[in-house]
Amino acid sequence: MIHPTAMVDPSVEIGADVEIGPYCIVGPNVTIGARTKLVAHVYIERWVSLGEDNIAYPYATLGTPAQDISYKGEETHLVIGDRNIFREHCSMHRGTIRGRARTVIGSDNFFMAQSHVAHDCIVADHVIMAQAATLGGHVRIAEHVIIGGLAAVHQYCRVGRHAFVGGLSAVVSDVIPYGSAFGVHAHLAGLNVVGMKRRSFSRELIHDLRAAYRLLFAEEGTFQERLDDAAEIYADRPEVMEIVAFIREEGGRPLCMPRD
Repeated sequence: MIHPTAMVDPSVEIGADVEIGPYCIVGPNVTIGARTKLVAHVYIERWVSLGEDNIAYPYATLGTPAQDISYKGEETHLVIGDRNIFREHCSMHRGTIRGRARTVIGSDNFFMAQSHVAHDCIVADHVIMAQAATLGGHVRIAEHVIIGGLAAVHQYCRVGRHAFVGGLSAVVSDVIPYGSAFGVHAHLAGLNVVGMKRRSFSRELIHDLRAAYRLLFAEEGTFQERLDDAAEIYADRPEVMEIVAFIREEGGRPLCMPRD
């Protein structure tokens, strides 16, 4: 179903039962998976792959060029999975050659109005970005992360699984899995216990994660010593070891820490 006012390039590959509504523009080298719906006034520039059962609302823009002065129009891509929701004025850019040459969006994500994903980002599955939340370039967002309204994540930051970023926060450092970050600049404010309870984490697991958190960010000893102690004590708890591995990976930004 393609509305007569829509402009769709002849090269576009369209799956079964796709709906392209009034005044949508779909450029060349785009793939649209089955049952995806472009409500109206959606702009998809080029080199975009949309999976199945996505829905994009008016004025969402997908696959426009990176806002990076190094980008000179090279072929780069935006790859999107299945069952994502893109609300009004949501924007997502393609990658850059000096990055990974693609921006990658997983499945089952909810991008609220005016949210923005910059070039070369990787957003995993079941992520919620609230109104006007923004990711800088090269950011990595893991599964089940929630980013509050008007929050911004600095380029090259990582946000671990099941973490929560509060509204209006400015995240300039890596947020551990299961962590909760607030403020300008954001600090670690404990664990995302509310989110874990909503996802039916057991009381025993939440207890162990809290104990490991207290150990990691205690005052005794060096941080490396406390990290090694947590790895030894909770070696049989995969969720704690996930935090340990995240810290040991050492991305392009420092680690988000609690306030003194």
